[in-house]
Amino acid sequence: MASAGQMDPSVGAGLGESLSIHGSTEKLNSSAVNRILMEFLMYFGKAMLVFYPVYLTGYLGLSISWVLLCMVLATWWKKNRERKDTRIGTAIDFVDNETHVVNKELASALQMATWVNFPEVEKVGWVNKVLEQAWPFFGMYMDKLLRENIEPTIRLSNHALKMFSFTKIHFGNVPLKITGMRAYTHEVDQREVVLDLHISYDGDVNIDAVVKPPITAGIKGIKLRGMLRVILQPLIGQAPLVGGITFFFIRRPTLNINWTGMTNLLDSPAFSSLSEETINDIIASLMVLPNRMCVPLIDQLKMDQMRFPLPRGVVRVHLLEARDLVAMDTYMMGLVKDKSDPYATLRVGTRHFKSKTIKKTLNPTWNEVYEFVAHEAPGQELEMEIYDEDTDKDDFLGRYNLDLGEVKKEVEMDKWFTLEGIQKGEVHLKLQWLSLKCDPSLLRESADGLACAMLAVYLDNGSNLPKDHSEISELQKPGKQSKEARLTKKRTALPNSFVEFSIDKDIKKSKVVYASKDPVWEEGFTFFVHNVKTQQLKVQVKESEKKTQLGVLNLPLARLLNISDMTIDQRFPLERSGVNSQIKLKATLRILAVEKRPPKVIVNPPPQDKRQIPPTNKGASAPVSTPSATTTSSPALSNKTTPPAQASSPALAAETRNGSKETWQPPSSTSPMRRYDSQILLSENSTASPANMRRYDSHSLLSENSIASSRFDLSEGAAYPEAIRNHQGSFGEIQLTVRHATLRKKLIVQVISCRNIFRFSETGTDSYVRLYFLPDQSWIHRKRTQVKKGTVNPVFNHKFEFDVSLQEAQTRKLDVAVKNGKMFHSREIKDIGMVLLDLSQLDLTKGITEWYELTLPGLKKFS
Repeated sequence: MASAGQMDPSVGAGLGESLSIHGSTEKLNSSAVNRILMEFLMYFGKAMLVFYPVYLTGYLGLSISWVLLCMVLATWWKKNRERKDTRIGTAIDFVDNETHVVNKELASALQMATWVNFPEVEKVGWVNKVLEQAWPFFGMYMDKLLRENIEPTIRLSNHALKMFSFTKIHFGNVPLKITGMRAYTHEVDQREVVLDLHISYDGDVNIDAVVKPPITAGIKGIKLRGMLRVILQPLIGQAPLVGGITFFFIRRPTLNINWTGMTNLLDSPAFSSLSEETINDIIASLMVLPNRMCVPLIDQLKMDQMRFPLPRGVVRVHLLEARDLVAMDTYMMGLVKDKSDPYATLRVGTRHFKSKTIKKTLNPTWNEVYEFVAHEAPGQELEMEIYDEDTDKDDFLGRYNLDLGEVKKEVEMDKWFTLEGIQKGEVHLKLQWLSLKCDPSLLRESADGLACAMLAVYLDNGSNLPKDHSEISELQKPGKQSKEARLTKKRTALPNSFVEFSIDKDIKKSKVVYASKDPVWEEGFTFFVHNVKTQQLKVQVKESEKKTQLGVLNLPLARLLNISDMTIDQRFPLERSGVNSQIKLKATLRILAVEKRPPKVIVNPPPQDKRQIPPTNKGASAPVSTPSATTTSSPALSNKTTPPAQASSPALAAETRNGSKETWQPPSSTSPMRRYDSQILLSENSTASPANMRRYDSHSLLSENSIASSRFDLSEGAAYPEAIRNHQGSFGEIQLTVRHATLRKKLIVQVISCRNIFRFSETGTDSYVRLYFLPDQSWIHRKRTQVKKGTVNPVFNHKFEFDVSLQEAQTRKLDVAVKNGKMFHSREIKDIGMVLLDLSQLDLTKGITEWYELTLPGLKKFS
């Protein structure tokens, strides 16, 4: 029976849960009541803070000028404070990442000394000397190419350009420069070499052309910056040792053009951005992935494999939300800040998407999904930018670029990314890497409209195309040609044709080939397929000016499932076309599959010392053994002992699970507060006294993907709550970033977030994170975050710093625990989960960001 001074927790809980608002079914507990009271007090305080100065001004009879002066001074102080905080934050970030920032700036510099060298990017001064010597001959080649190939094509493209001609072509005296080159040999196939060339061109180009007298146009000066990837493939055993050369831009290059003639209008503010974007799109359509420029050096080379190889995979991007964006909508000359109307743009190569616009918010939620084809990973980047939509010009809210190689390595990523180029803001993305499989049994159609397969189409050429629709009609009629055609004997004009591919509403067009009945396109296209059994690829050959059909082909995608390698490569006869009209194309179907993330392997685990320890506990009935057990009688001796070894061997784990012996160290009779650092492998038959064992370290064997070690506190006679003891499954995960700032001699630990932690109530859990930098365990050295209420996926983003050198940090450990932060709680243990990081196993100079599984070792022991 409970004493008079104590209250049954169940009764208190019942009273708290019985409170409810009249007319509402929502129940209030003590935490909700406290939160409502605090919100009311804060609202009342803010109201008093705003209205009392106004009342005081009127009471004292002061002029309105004093009020305006105070507002101006307050606004100036706030702006000055923000600029000062920004400068200080930038300086601190520079000090923390000084080596990375300096290397990045030097790598992007145009003029570097010849002796400057980077381990990844090499100086190639001899290549620049070759280019300087050969530049006049390159100008001669471009002069011939523009006059003999480009000029006739421009004239045929439009009737208004029939008199187009180049009057002057001069590529100047300043050659192209390669500021750095990186070669890939070990990371790629043995029969190829991959080169990344950082190109910088600031040339004195002078090109003049006559569009139609007296209209002239021209270019005088071009600036080009970008990274060109060159692939030498395949390597062969005969001259010239390389079968072909493929080159392309992985990302869109930056381009600035100085226009002359009538095109000077493009330099005006209204047209300059349009012209640069248009020229960038033209370059992207020719040389940015997935488009490639190929130069075959031998006859046996297959051009379709060079121009359009199968992609590496598919990246599925979930654009979830953003938070803490900058308010761009202002009033009263910037004195009053409102909110923003954010939207996001995502780009990979030439594929571009724009999200919906969320009105009047700094924390938008999109929940949109986009899919991109990855042709080069690593190499290609996901370019994401956020803007504030306005009627005149959209304001920039930040950007973030992510290499697709990181997604391929991690398989799945779900994290917040800090926006760059802006003062603050974060975006939440979930990314998945989907592999391309040639196995029809892996086909799984998605119910939420996501793609289940990818179709790659390589368009080669056509043959015997009709001139136009009238010729098709004449060929379809039996008998001889019309009387007019026989009398005039007019020569048939050659068609200007292009091909249009479509799968449902996804439509893509090829380039236009002018004046040819046997056009050669040599282009590749990719489509995302949602239903293989019902969808089909529709191919239409059209005339460019009249948009009339010259032939049609329908290819059911289900036909590819029963073909070897799910690939068809042949000539297809065109329907509703000429008698012998054909088109040659290659179609390849691949199934999208999510691969499992490979388990992390601990390299070079510390040696384990096995010792036999006699039992001293009354509850132990058999001898016990401890692998890697080290005891310390006082904290002063802890630095001289060997750190505890982790369970890194599958054989050891299996032996432990199958064995019946318990392995733990008994408490000392002289010191009940003795600390144990050991690998504790508890069995169901073993017992221990929680009164004697106050604290110990345990390496969990529950997860292979986390540093499975935990640490918890036990009070004498205390136990876990019944809800935790009855819980089956994981207690959640915590995401941490750990790195060391060498120059500042500080260990930086950032607690980012947790996910799927134990739920204590219907509304969630009030949780916080506690840190100890062992062996410092007193309350003075304790670090903790703020309490996040009512959620099982709390986001902390709290950074802690410890003054310690790199050498000392590598000899210590980090004790992290997630705890229940409810204000009124019982004497039960508040631990939700723990992790113990051995910093000697981490690369602190580069830093690491990982998810770690929360465990509660010893739960069976005390349940």
